[in-house]
Amino acid sequence: MSKILLQTTIAANPDDWDVTRFSLLADELRAAGHDVVARNRCGSGGDDPVLSHVDELGYDQLWLMAVDTGDGLTAADADAILRFRAEGGGVLTARDHQDLGCCLNRLGSLGVVNEFHDTAVDAATMCDDQDTPTISWPNYHSGANGDYQPVLVDGAPHELLRTGRSETGRVEWFPAHPHEGLVSAVGIPFATVLARGRSTATGRHFNLAVVLDGELAPDGLAMGRAVAESTFHHFADYNWDLDKGVPSFVTEPPGTQIKADPVRLGIFKDYVRNVANWLHPAAKLSVAV
Repeated sequence: MSKILLQTTIAANPDDWDVTRFSLLADELRAAGHDVVARNRCGSGGDDPVLSHVDELGYDQLWLMAVDTGDGLTAADADAILRFRAEGGGVLTARDHQDLGCCLNRLGSLGVVNEFHDTAVDAATMCDDQDTPTISWPNYHSGANGDYQPVLVDGAPHELLRTGRSETGRVEWFPAHPHEGLVSAVGIPFATVLARGRSTATGRHFNLAVVLDGELAPDGLAMGRAVAESTFHHFADYNWDLDKGVPSFVTEPPGTQIKADPVRLGIFKDYVRNVANWLHPAAKLSVAV
């Protein structure tokens, strides 16, 4: 099993999306047998003492919850993460609407697949979430926090979506969120769209997650696999269990589907376990052999 660093890009703050808001994810990964260290950025400013040396500390995976507004990674932090992937480490990133988590732009190809607000885009024609006017594009409205959204796939589902607990043999539902961000595989040969969602406001399709597999490091060796999620709300406690509470700045009314039917959330957790297995460096090597 893997040694996983579950890390946010902000300092500890009980009224924000700090790592305490992802306790159920940490518990799920531990229940699957992984060694999980869950932490926030160091609040003293400057380079984070763990992220800036993540390639030296024996971790197999980094699950990076990019919940900052742009300053979540220093150059040293980002360089260490790039070295970590170059040496085979697996990385999952999760951001959110507009520019939330845009520190990911420092992460090479992972920054490219995460697309953030672009002033050249006419937000008036692209905003899906009409209920929160302070949040601009990208903000795909997949449903209320506490509800489910259907997972759309083209062709055979990726192995990350496999489950033995649904009739189709794949994960069919993700937790929903009123304003998801944008991830894209356009023009990147080693990037693949894993799954798509559909806006409940406009009907637009958007990508829920993109996987990176087969990218080569500068030395010609395969880099670690990566998964880029359109929103960290796929994994937040509040989106799995409304009773866990929410930061005070969240004002959208929640849904009740997950509380009423937790079985589909249990199946989604198969996806979480699949991702952790797939990102493990040994899994990549076994497939390559």
